[in-house]
Amino acid sequence: MNRDAILAAAGGGFALEIVDRCASTNDALKAGAAGLAAPFVLIADRQTGGRGRLGRGFYSPGGTGLYMSLLLRPRLDTADLPLLTPAAAVAVAGAAEELFGVETGIKWVNDLYVRGKKVCGILTESAIGPGGPEYAVVGIGVNVCPPEGGWPEELAGVAGSLLDRWEPDARERLAAGILRRFFALLPELPGTGFSREYRRRLLYVGEKVTVIRPDGAGEALVLGADSRCGLRVRRPDGTEETLTDGEITLRPAGGAL
Repeated sequence: MNRDAILAAAGGGFALEIVDRCASTNDALKAGAAGLAAPFVLIADRQTGGRGRLGRGFYSPGGTGLYMSLLLRPRLDTADLPLLTPAAAVAVAGAAEELFGVETGIKWVNDLYVRGKKVCGILTESAIGPGGPEYAVVGIGVNVCPPEGGWPEELAGVAGSLLDRWEPDARERLAAGILRRFFALLPELPGTGFSREYRRRLLYVGEKVTVIRPDGAGEALVLGADSRCGLRVRRPDGTEETLTDGEITLRPAGGAL
């Protein structure tokens, strides 16, 4: 990948390192956070231990995806850190739509879908000290084009990509587009003006889903999202609530995710 092309197209204002491979870009930045000036962006051609939420693996083959993490020292209260994930989702969606002409949907809270299949996952991790947030790492994994030989069997029905075939500079253009959009949004936080774009792309509104939380799983009807991108749902007994953690799935509770 061309580092200079990404920096030029993104507008600069951050340090950028590109490596051939690493276990996890998020883990690498967390391990080096104390000695790095922020914002710092790390991109890997491939990951050998890519991670998603809840410790799930993220398939990260070389040459086909964008695996990128951003080290930030945001001037946010701890309660506002969760806004980084939906802000990143809006940045990815906007860049993908502008560059590749695809229509994206966001599955609450951190996954992007194109043509009914998952193309992107976002994982935000942070360190909180006595004075508040010390740093945040926003990890973004995007399937830009299909891997050579196709998807592994366990992903074949659920994973998709932004493009149907490989394009030589697609990853550089996407990285620059995401970074430009995200760093434009960051100074506005904790403002929630971006949430309008998030809500416009929200999937499963009006549909029944399974809500999975640490204390169990249950059915709910998706009503939409609030200005902070919390998910508004109605339970079978008619009560309504706004979810700020957990995840949703159309699959039955206890089924494969």
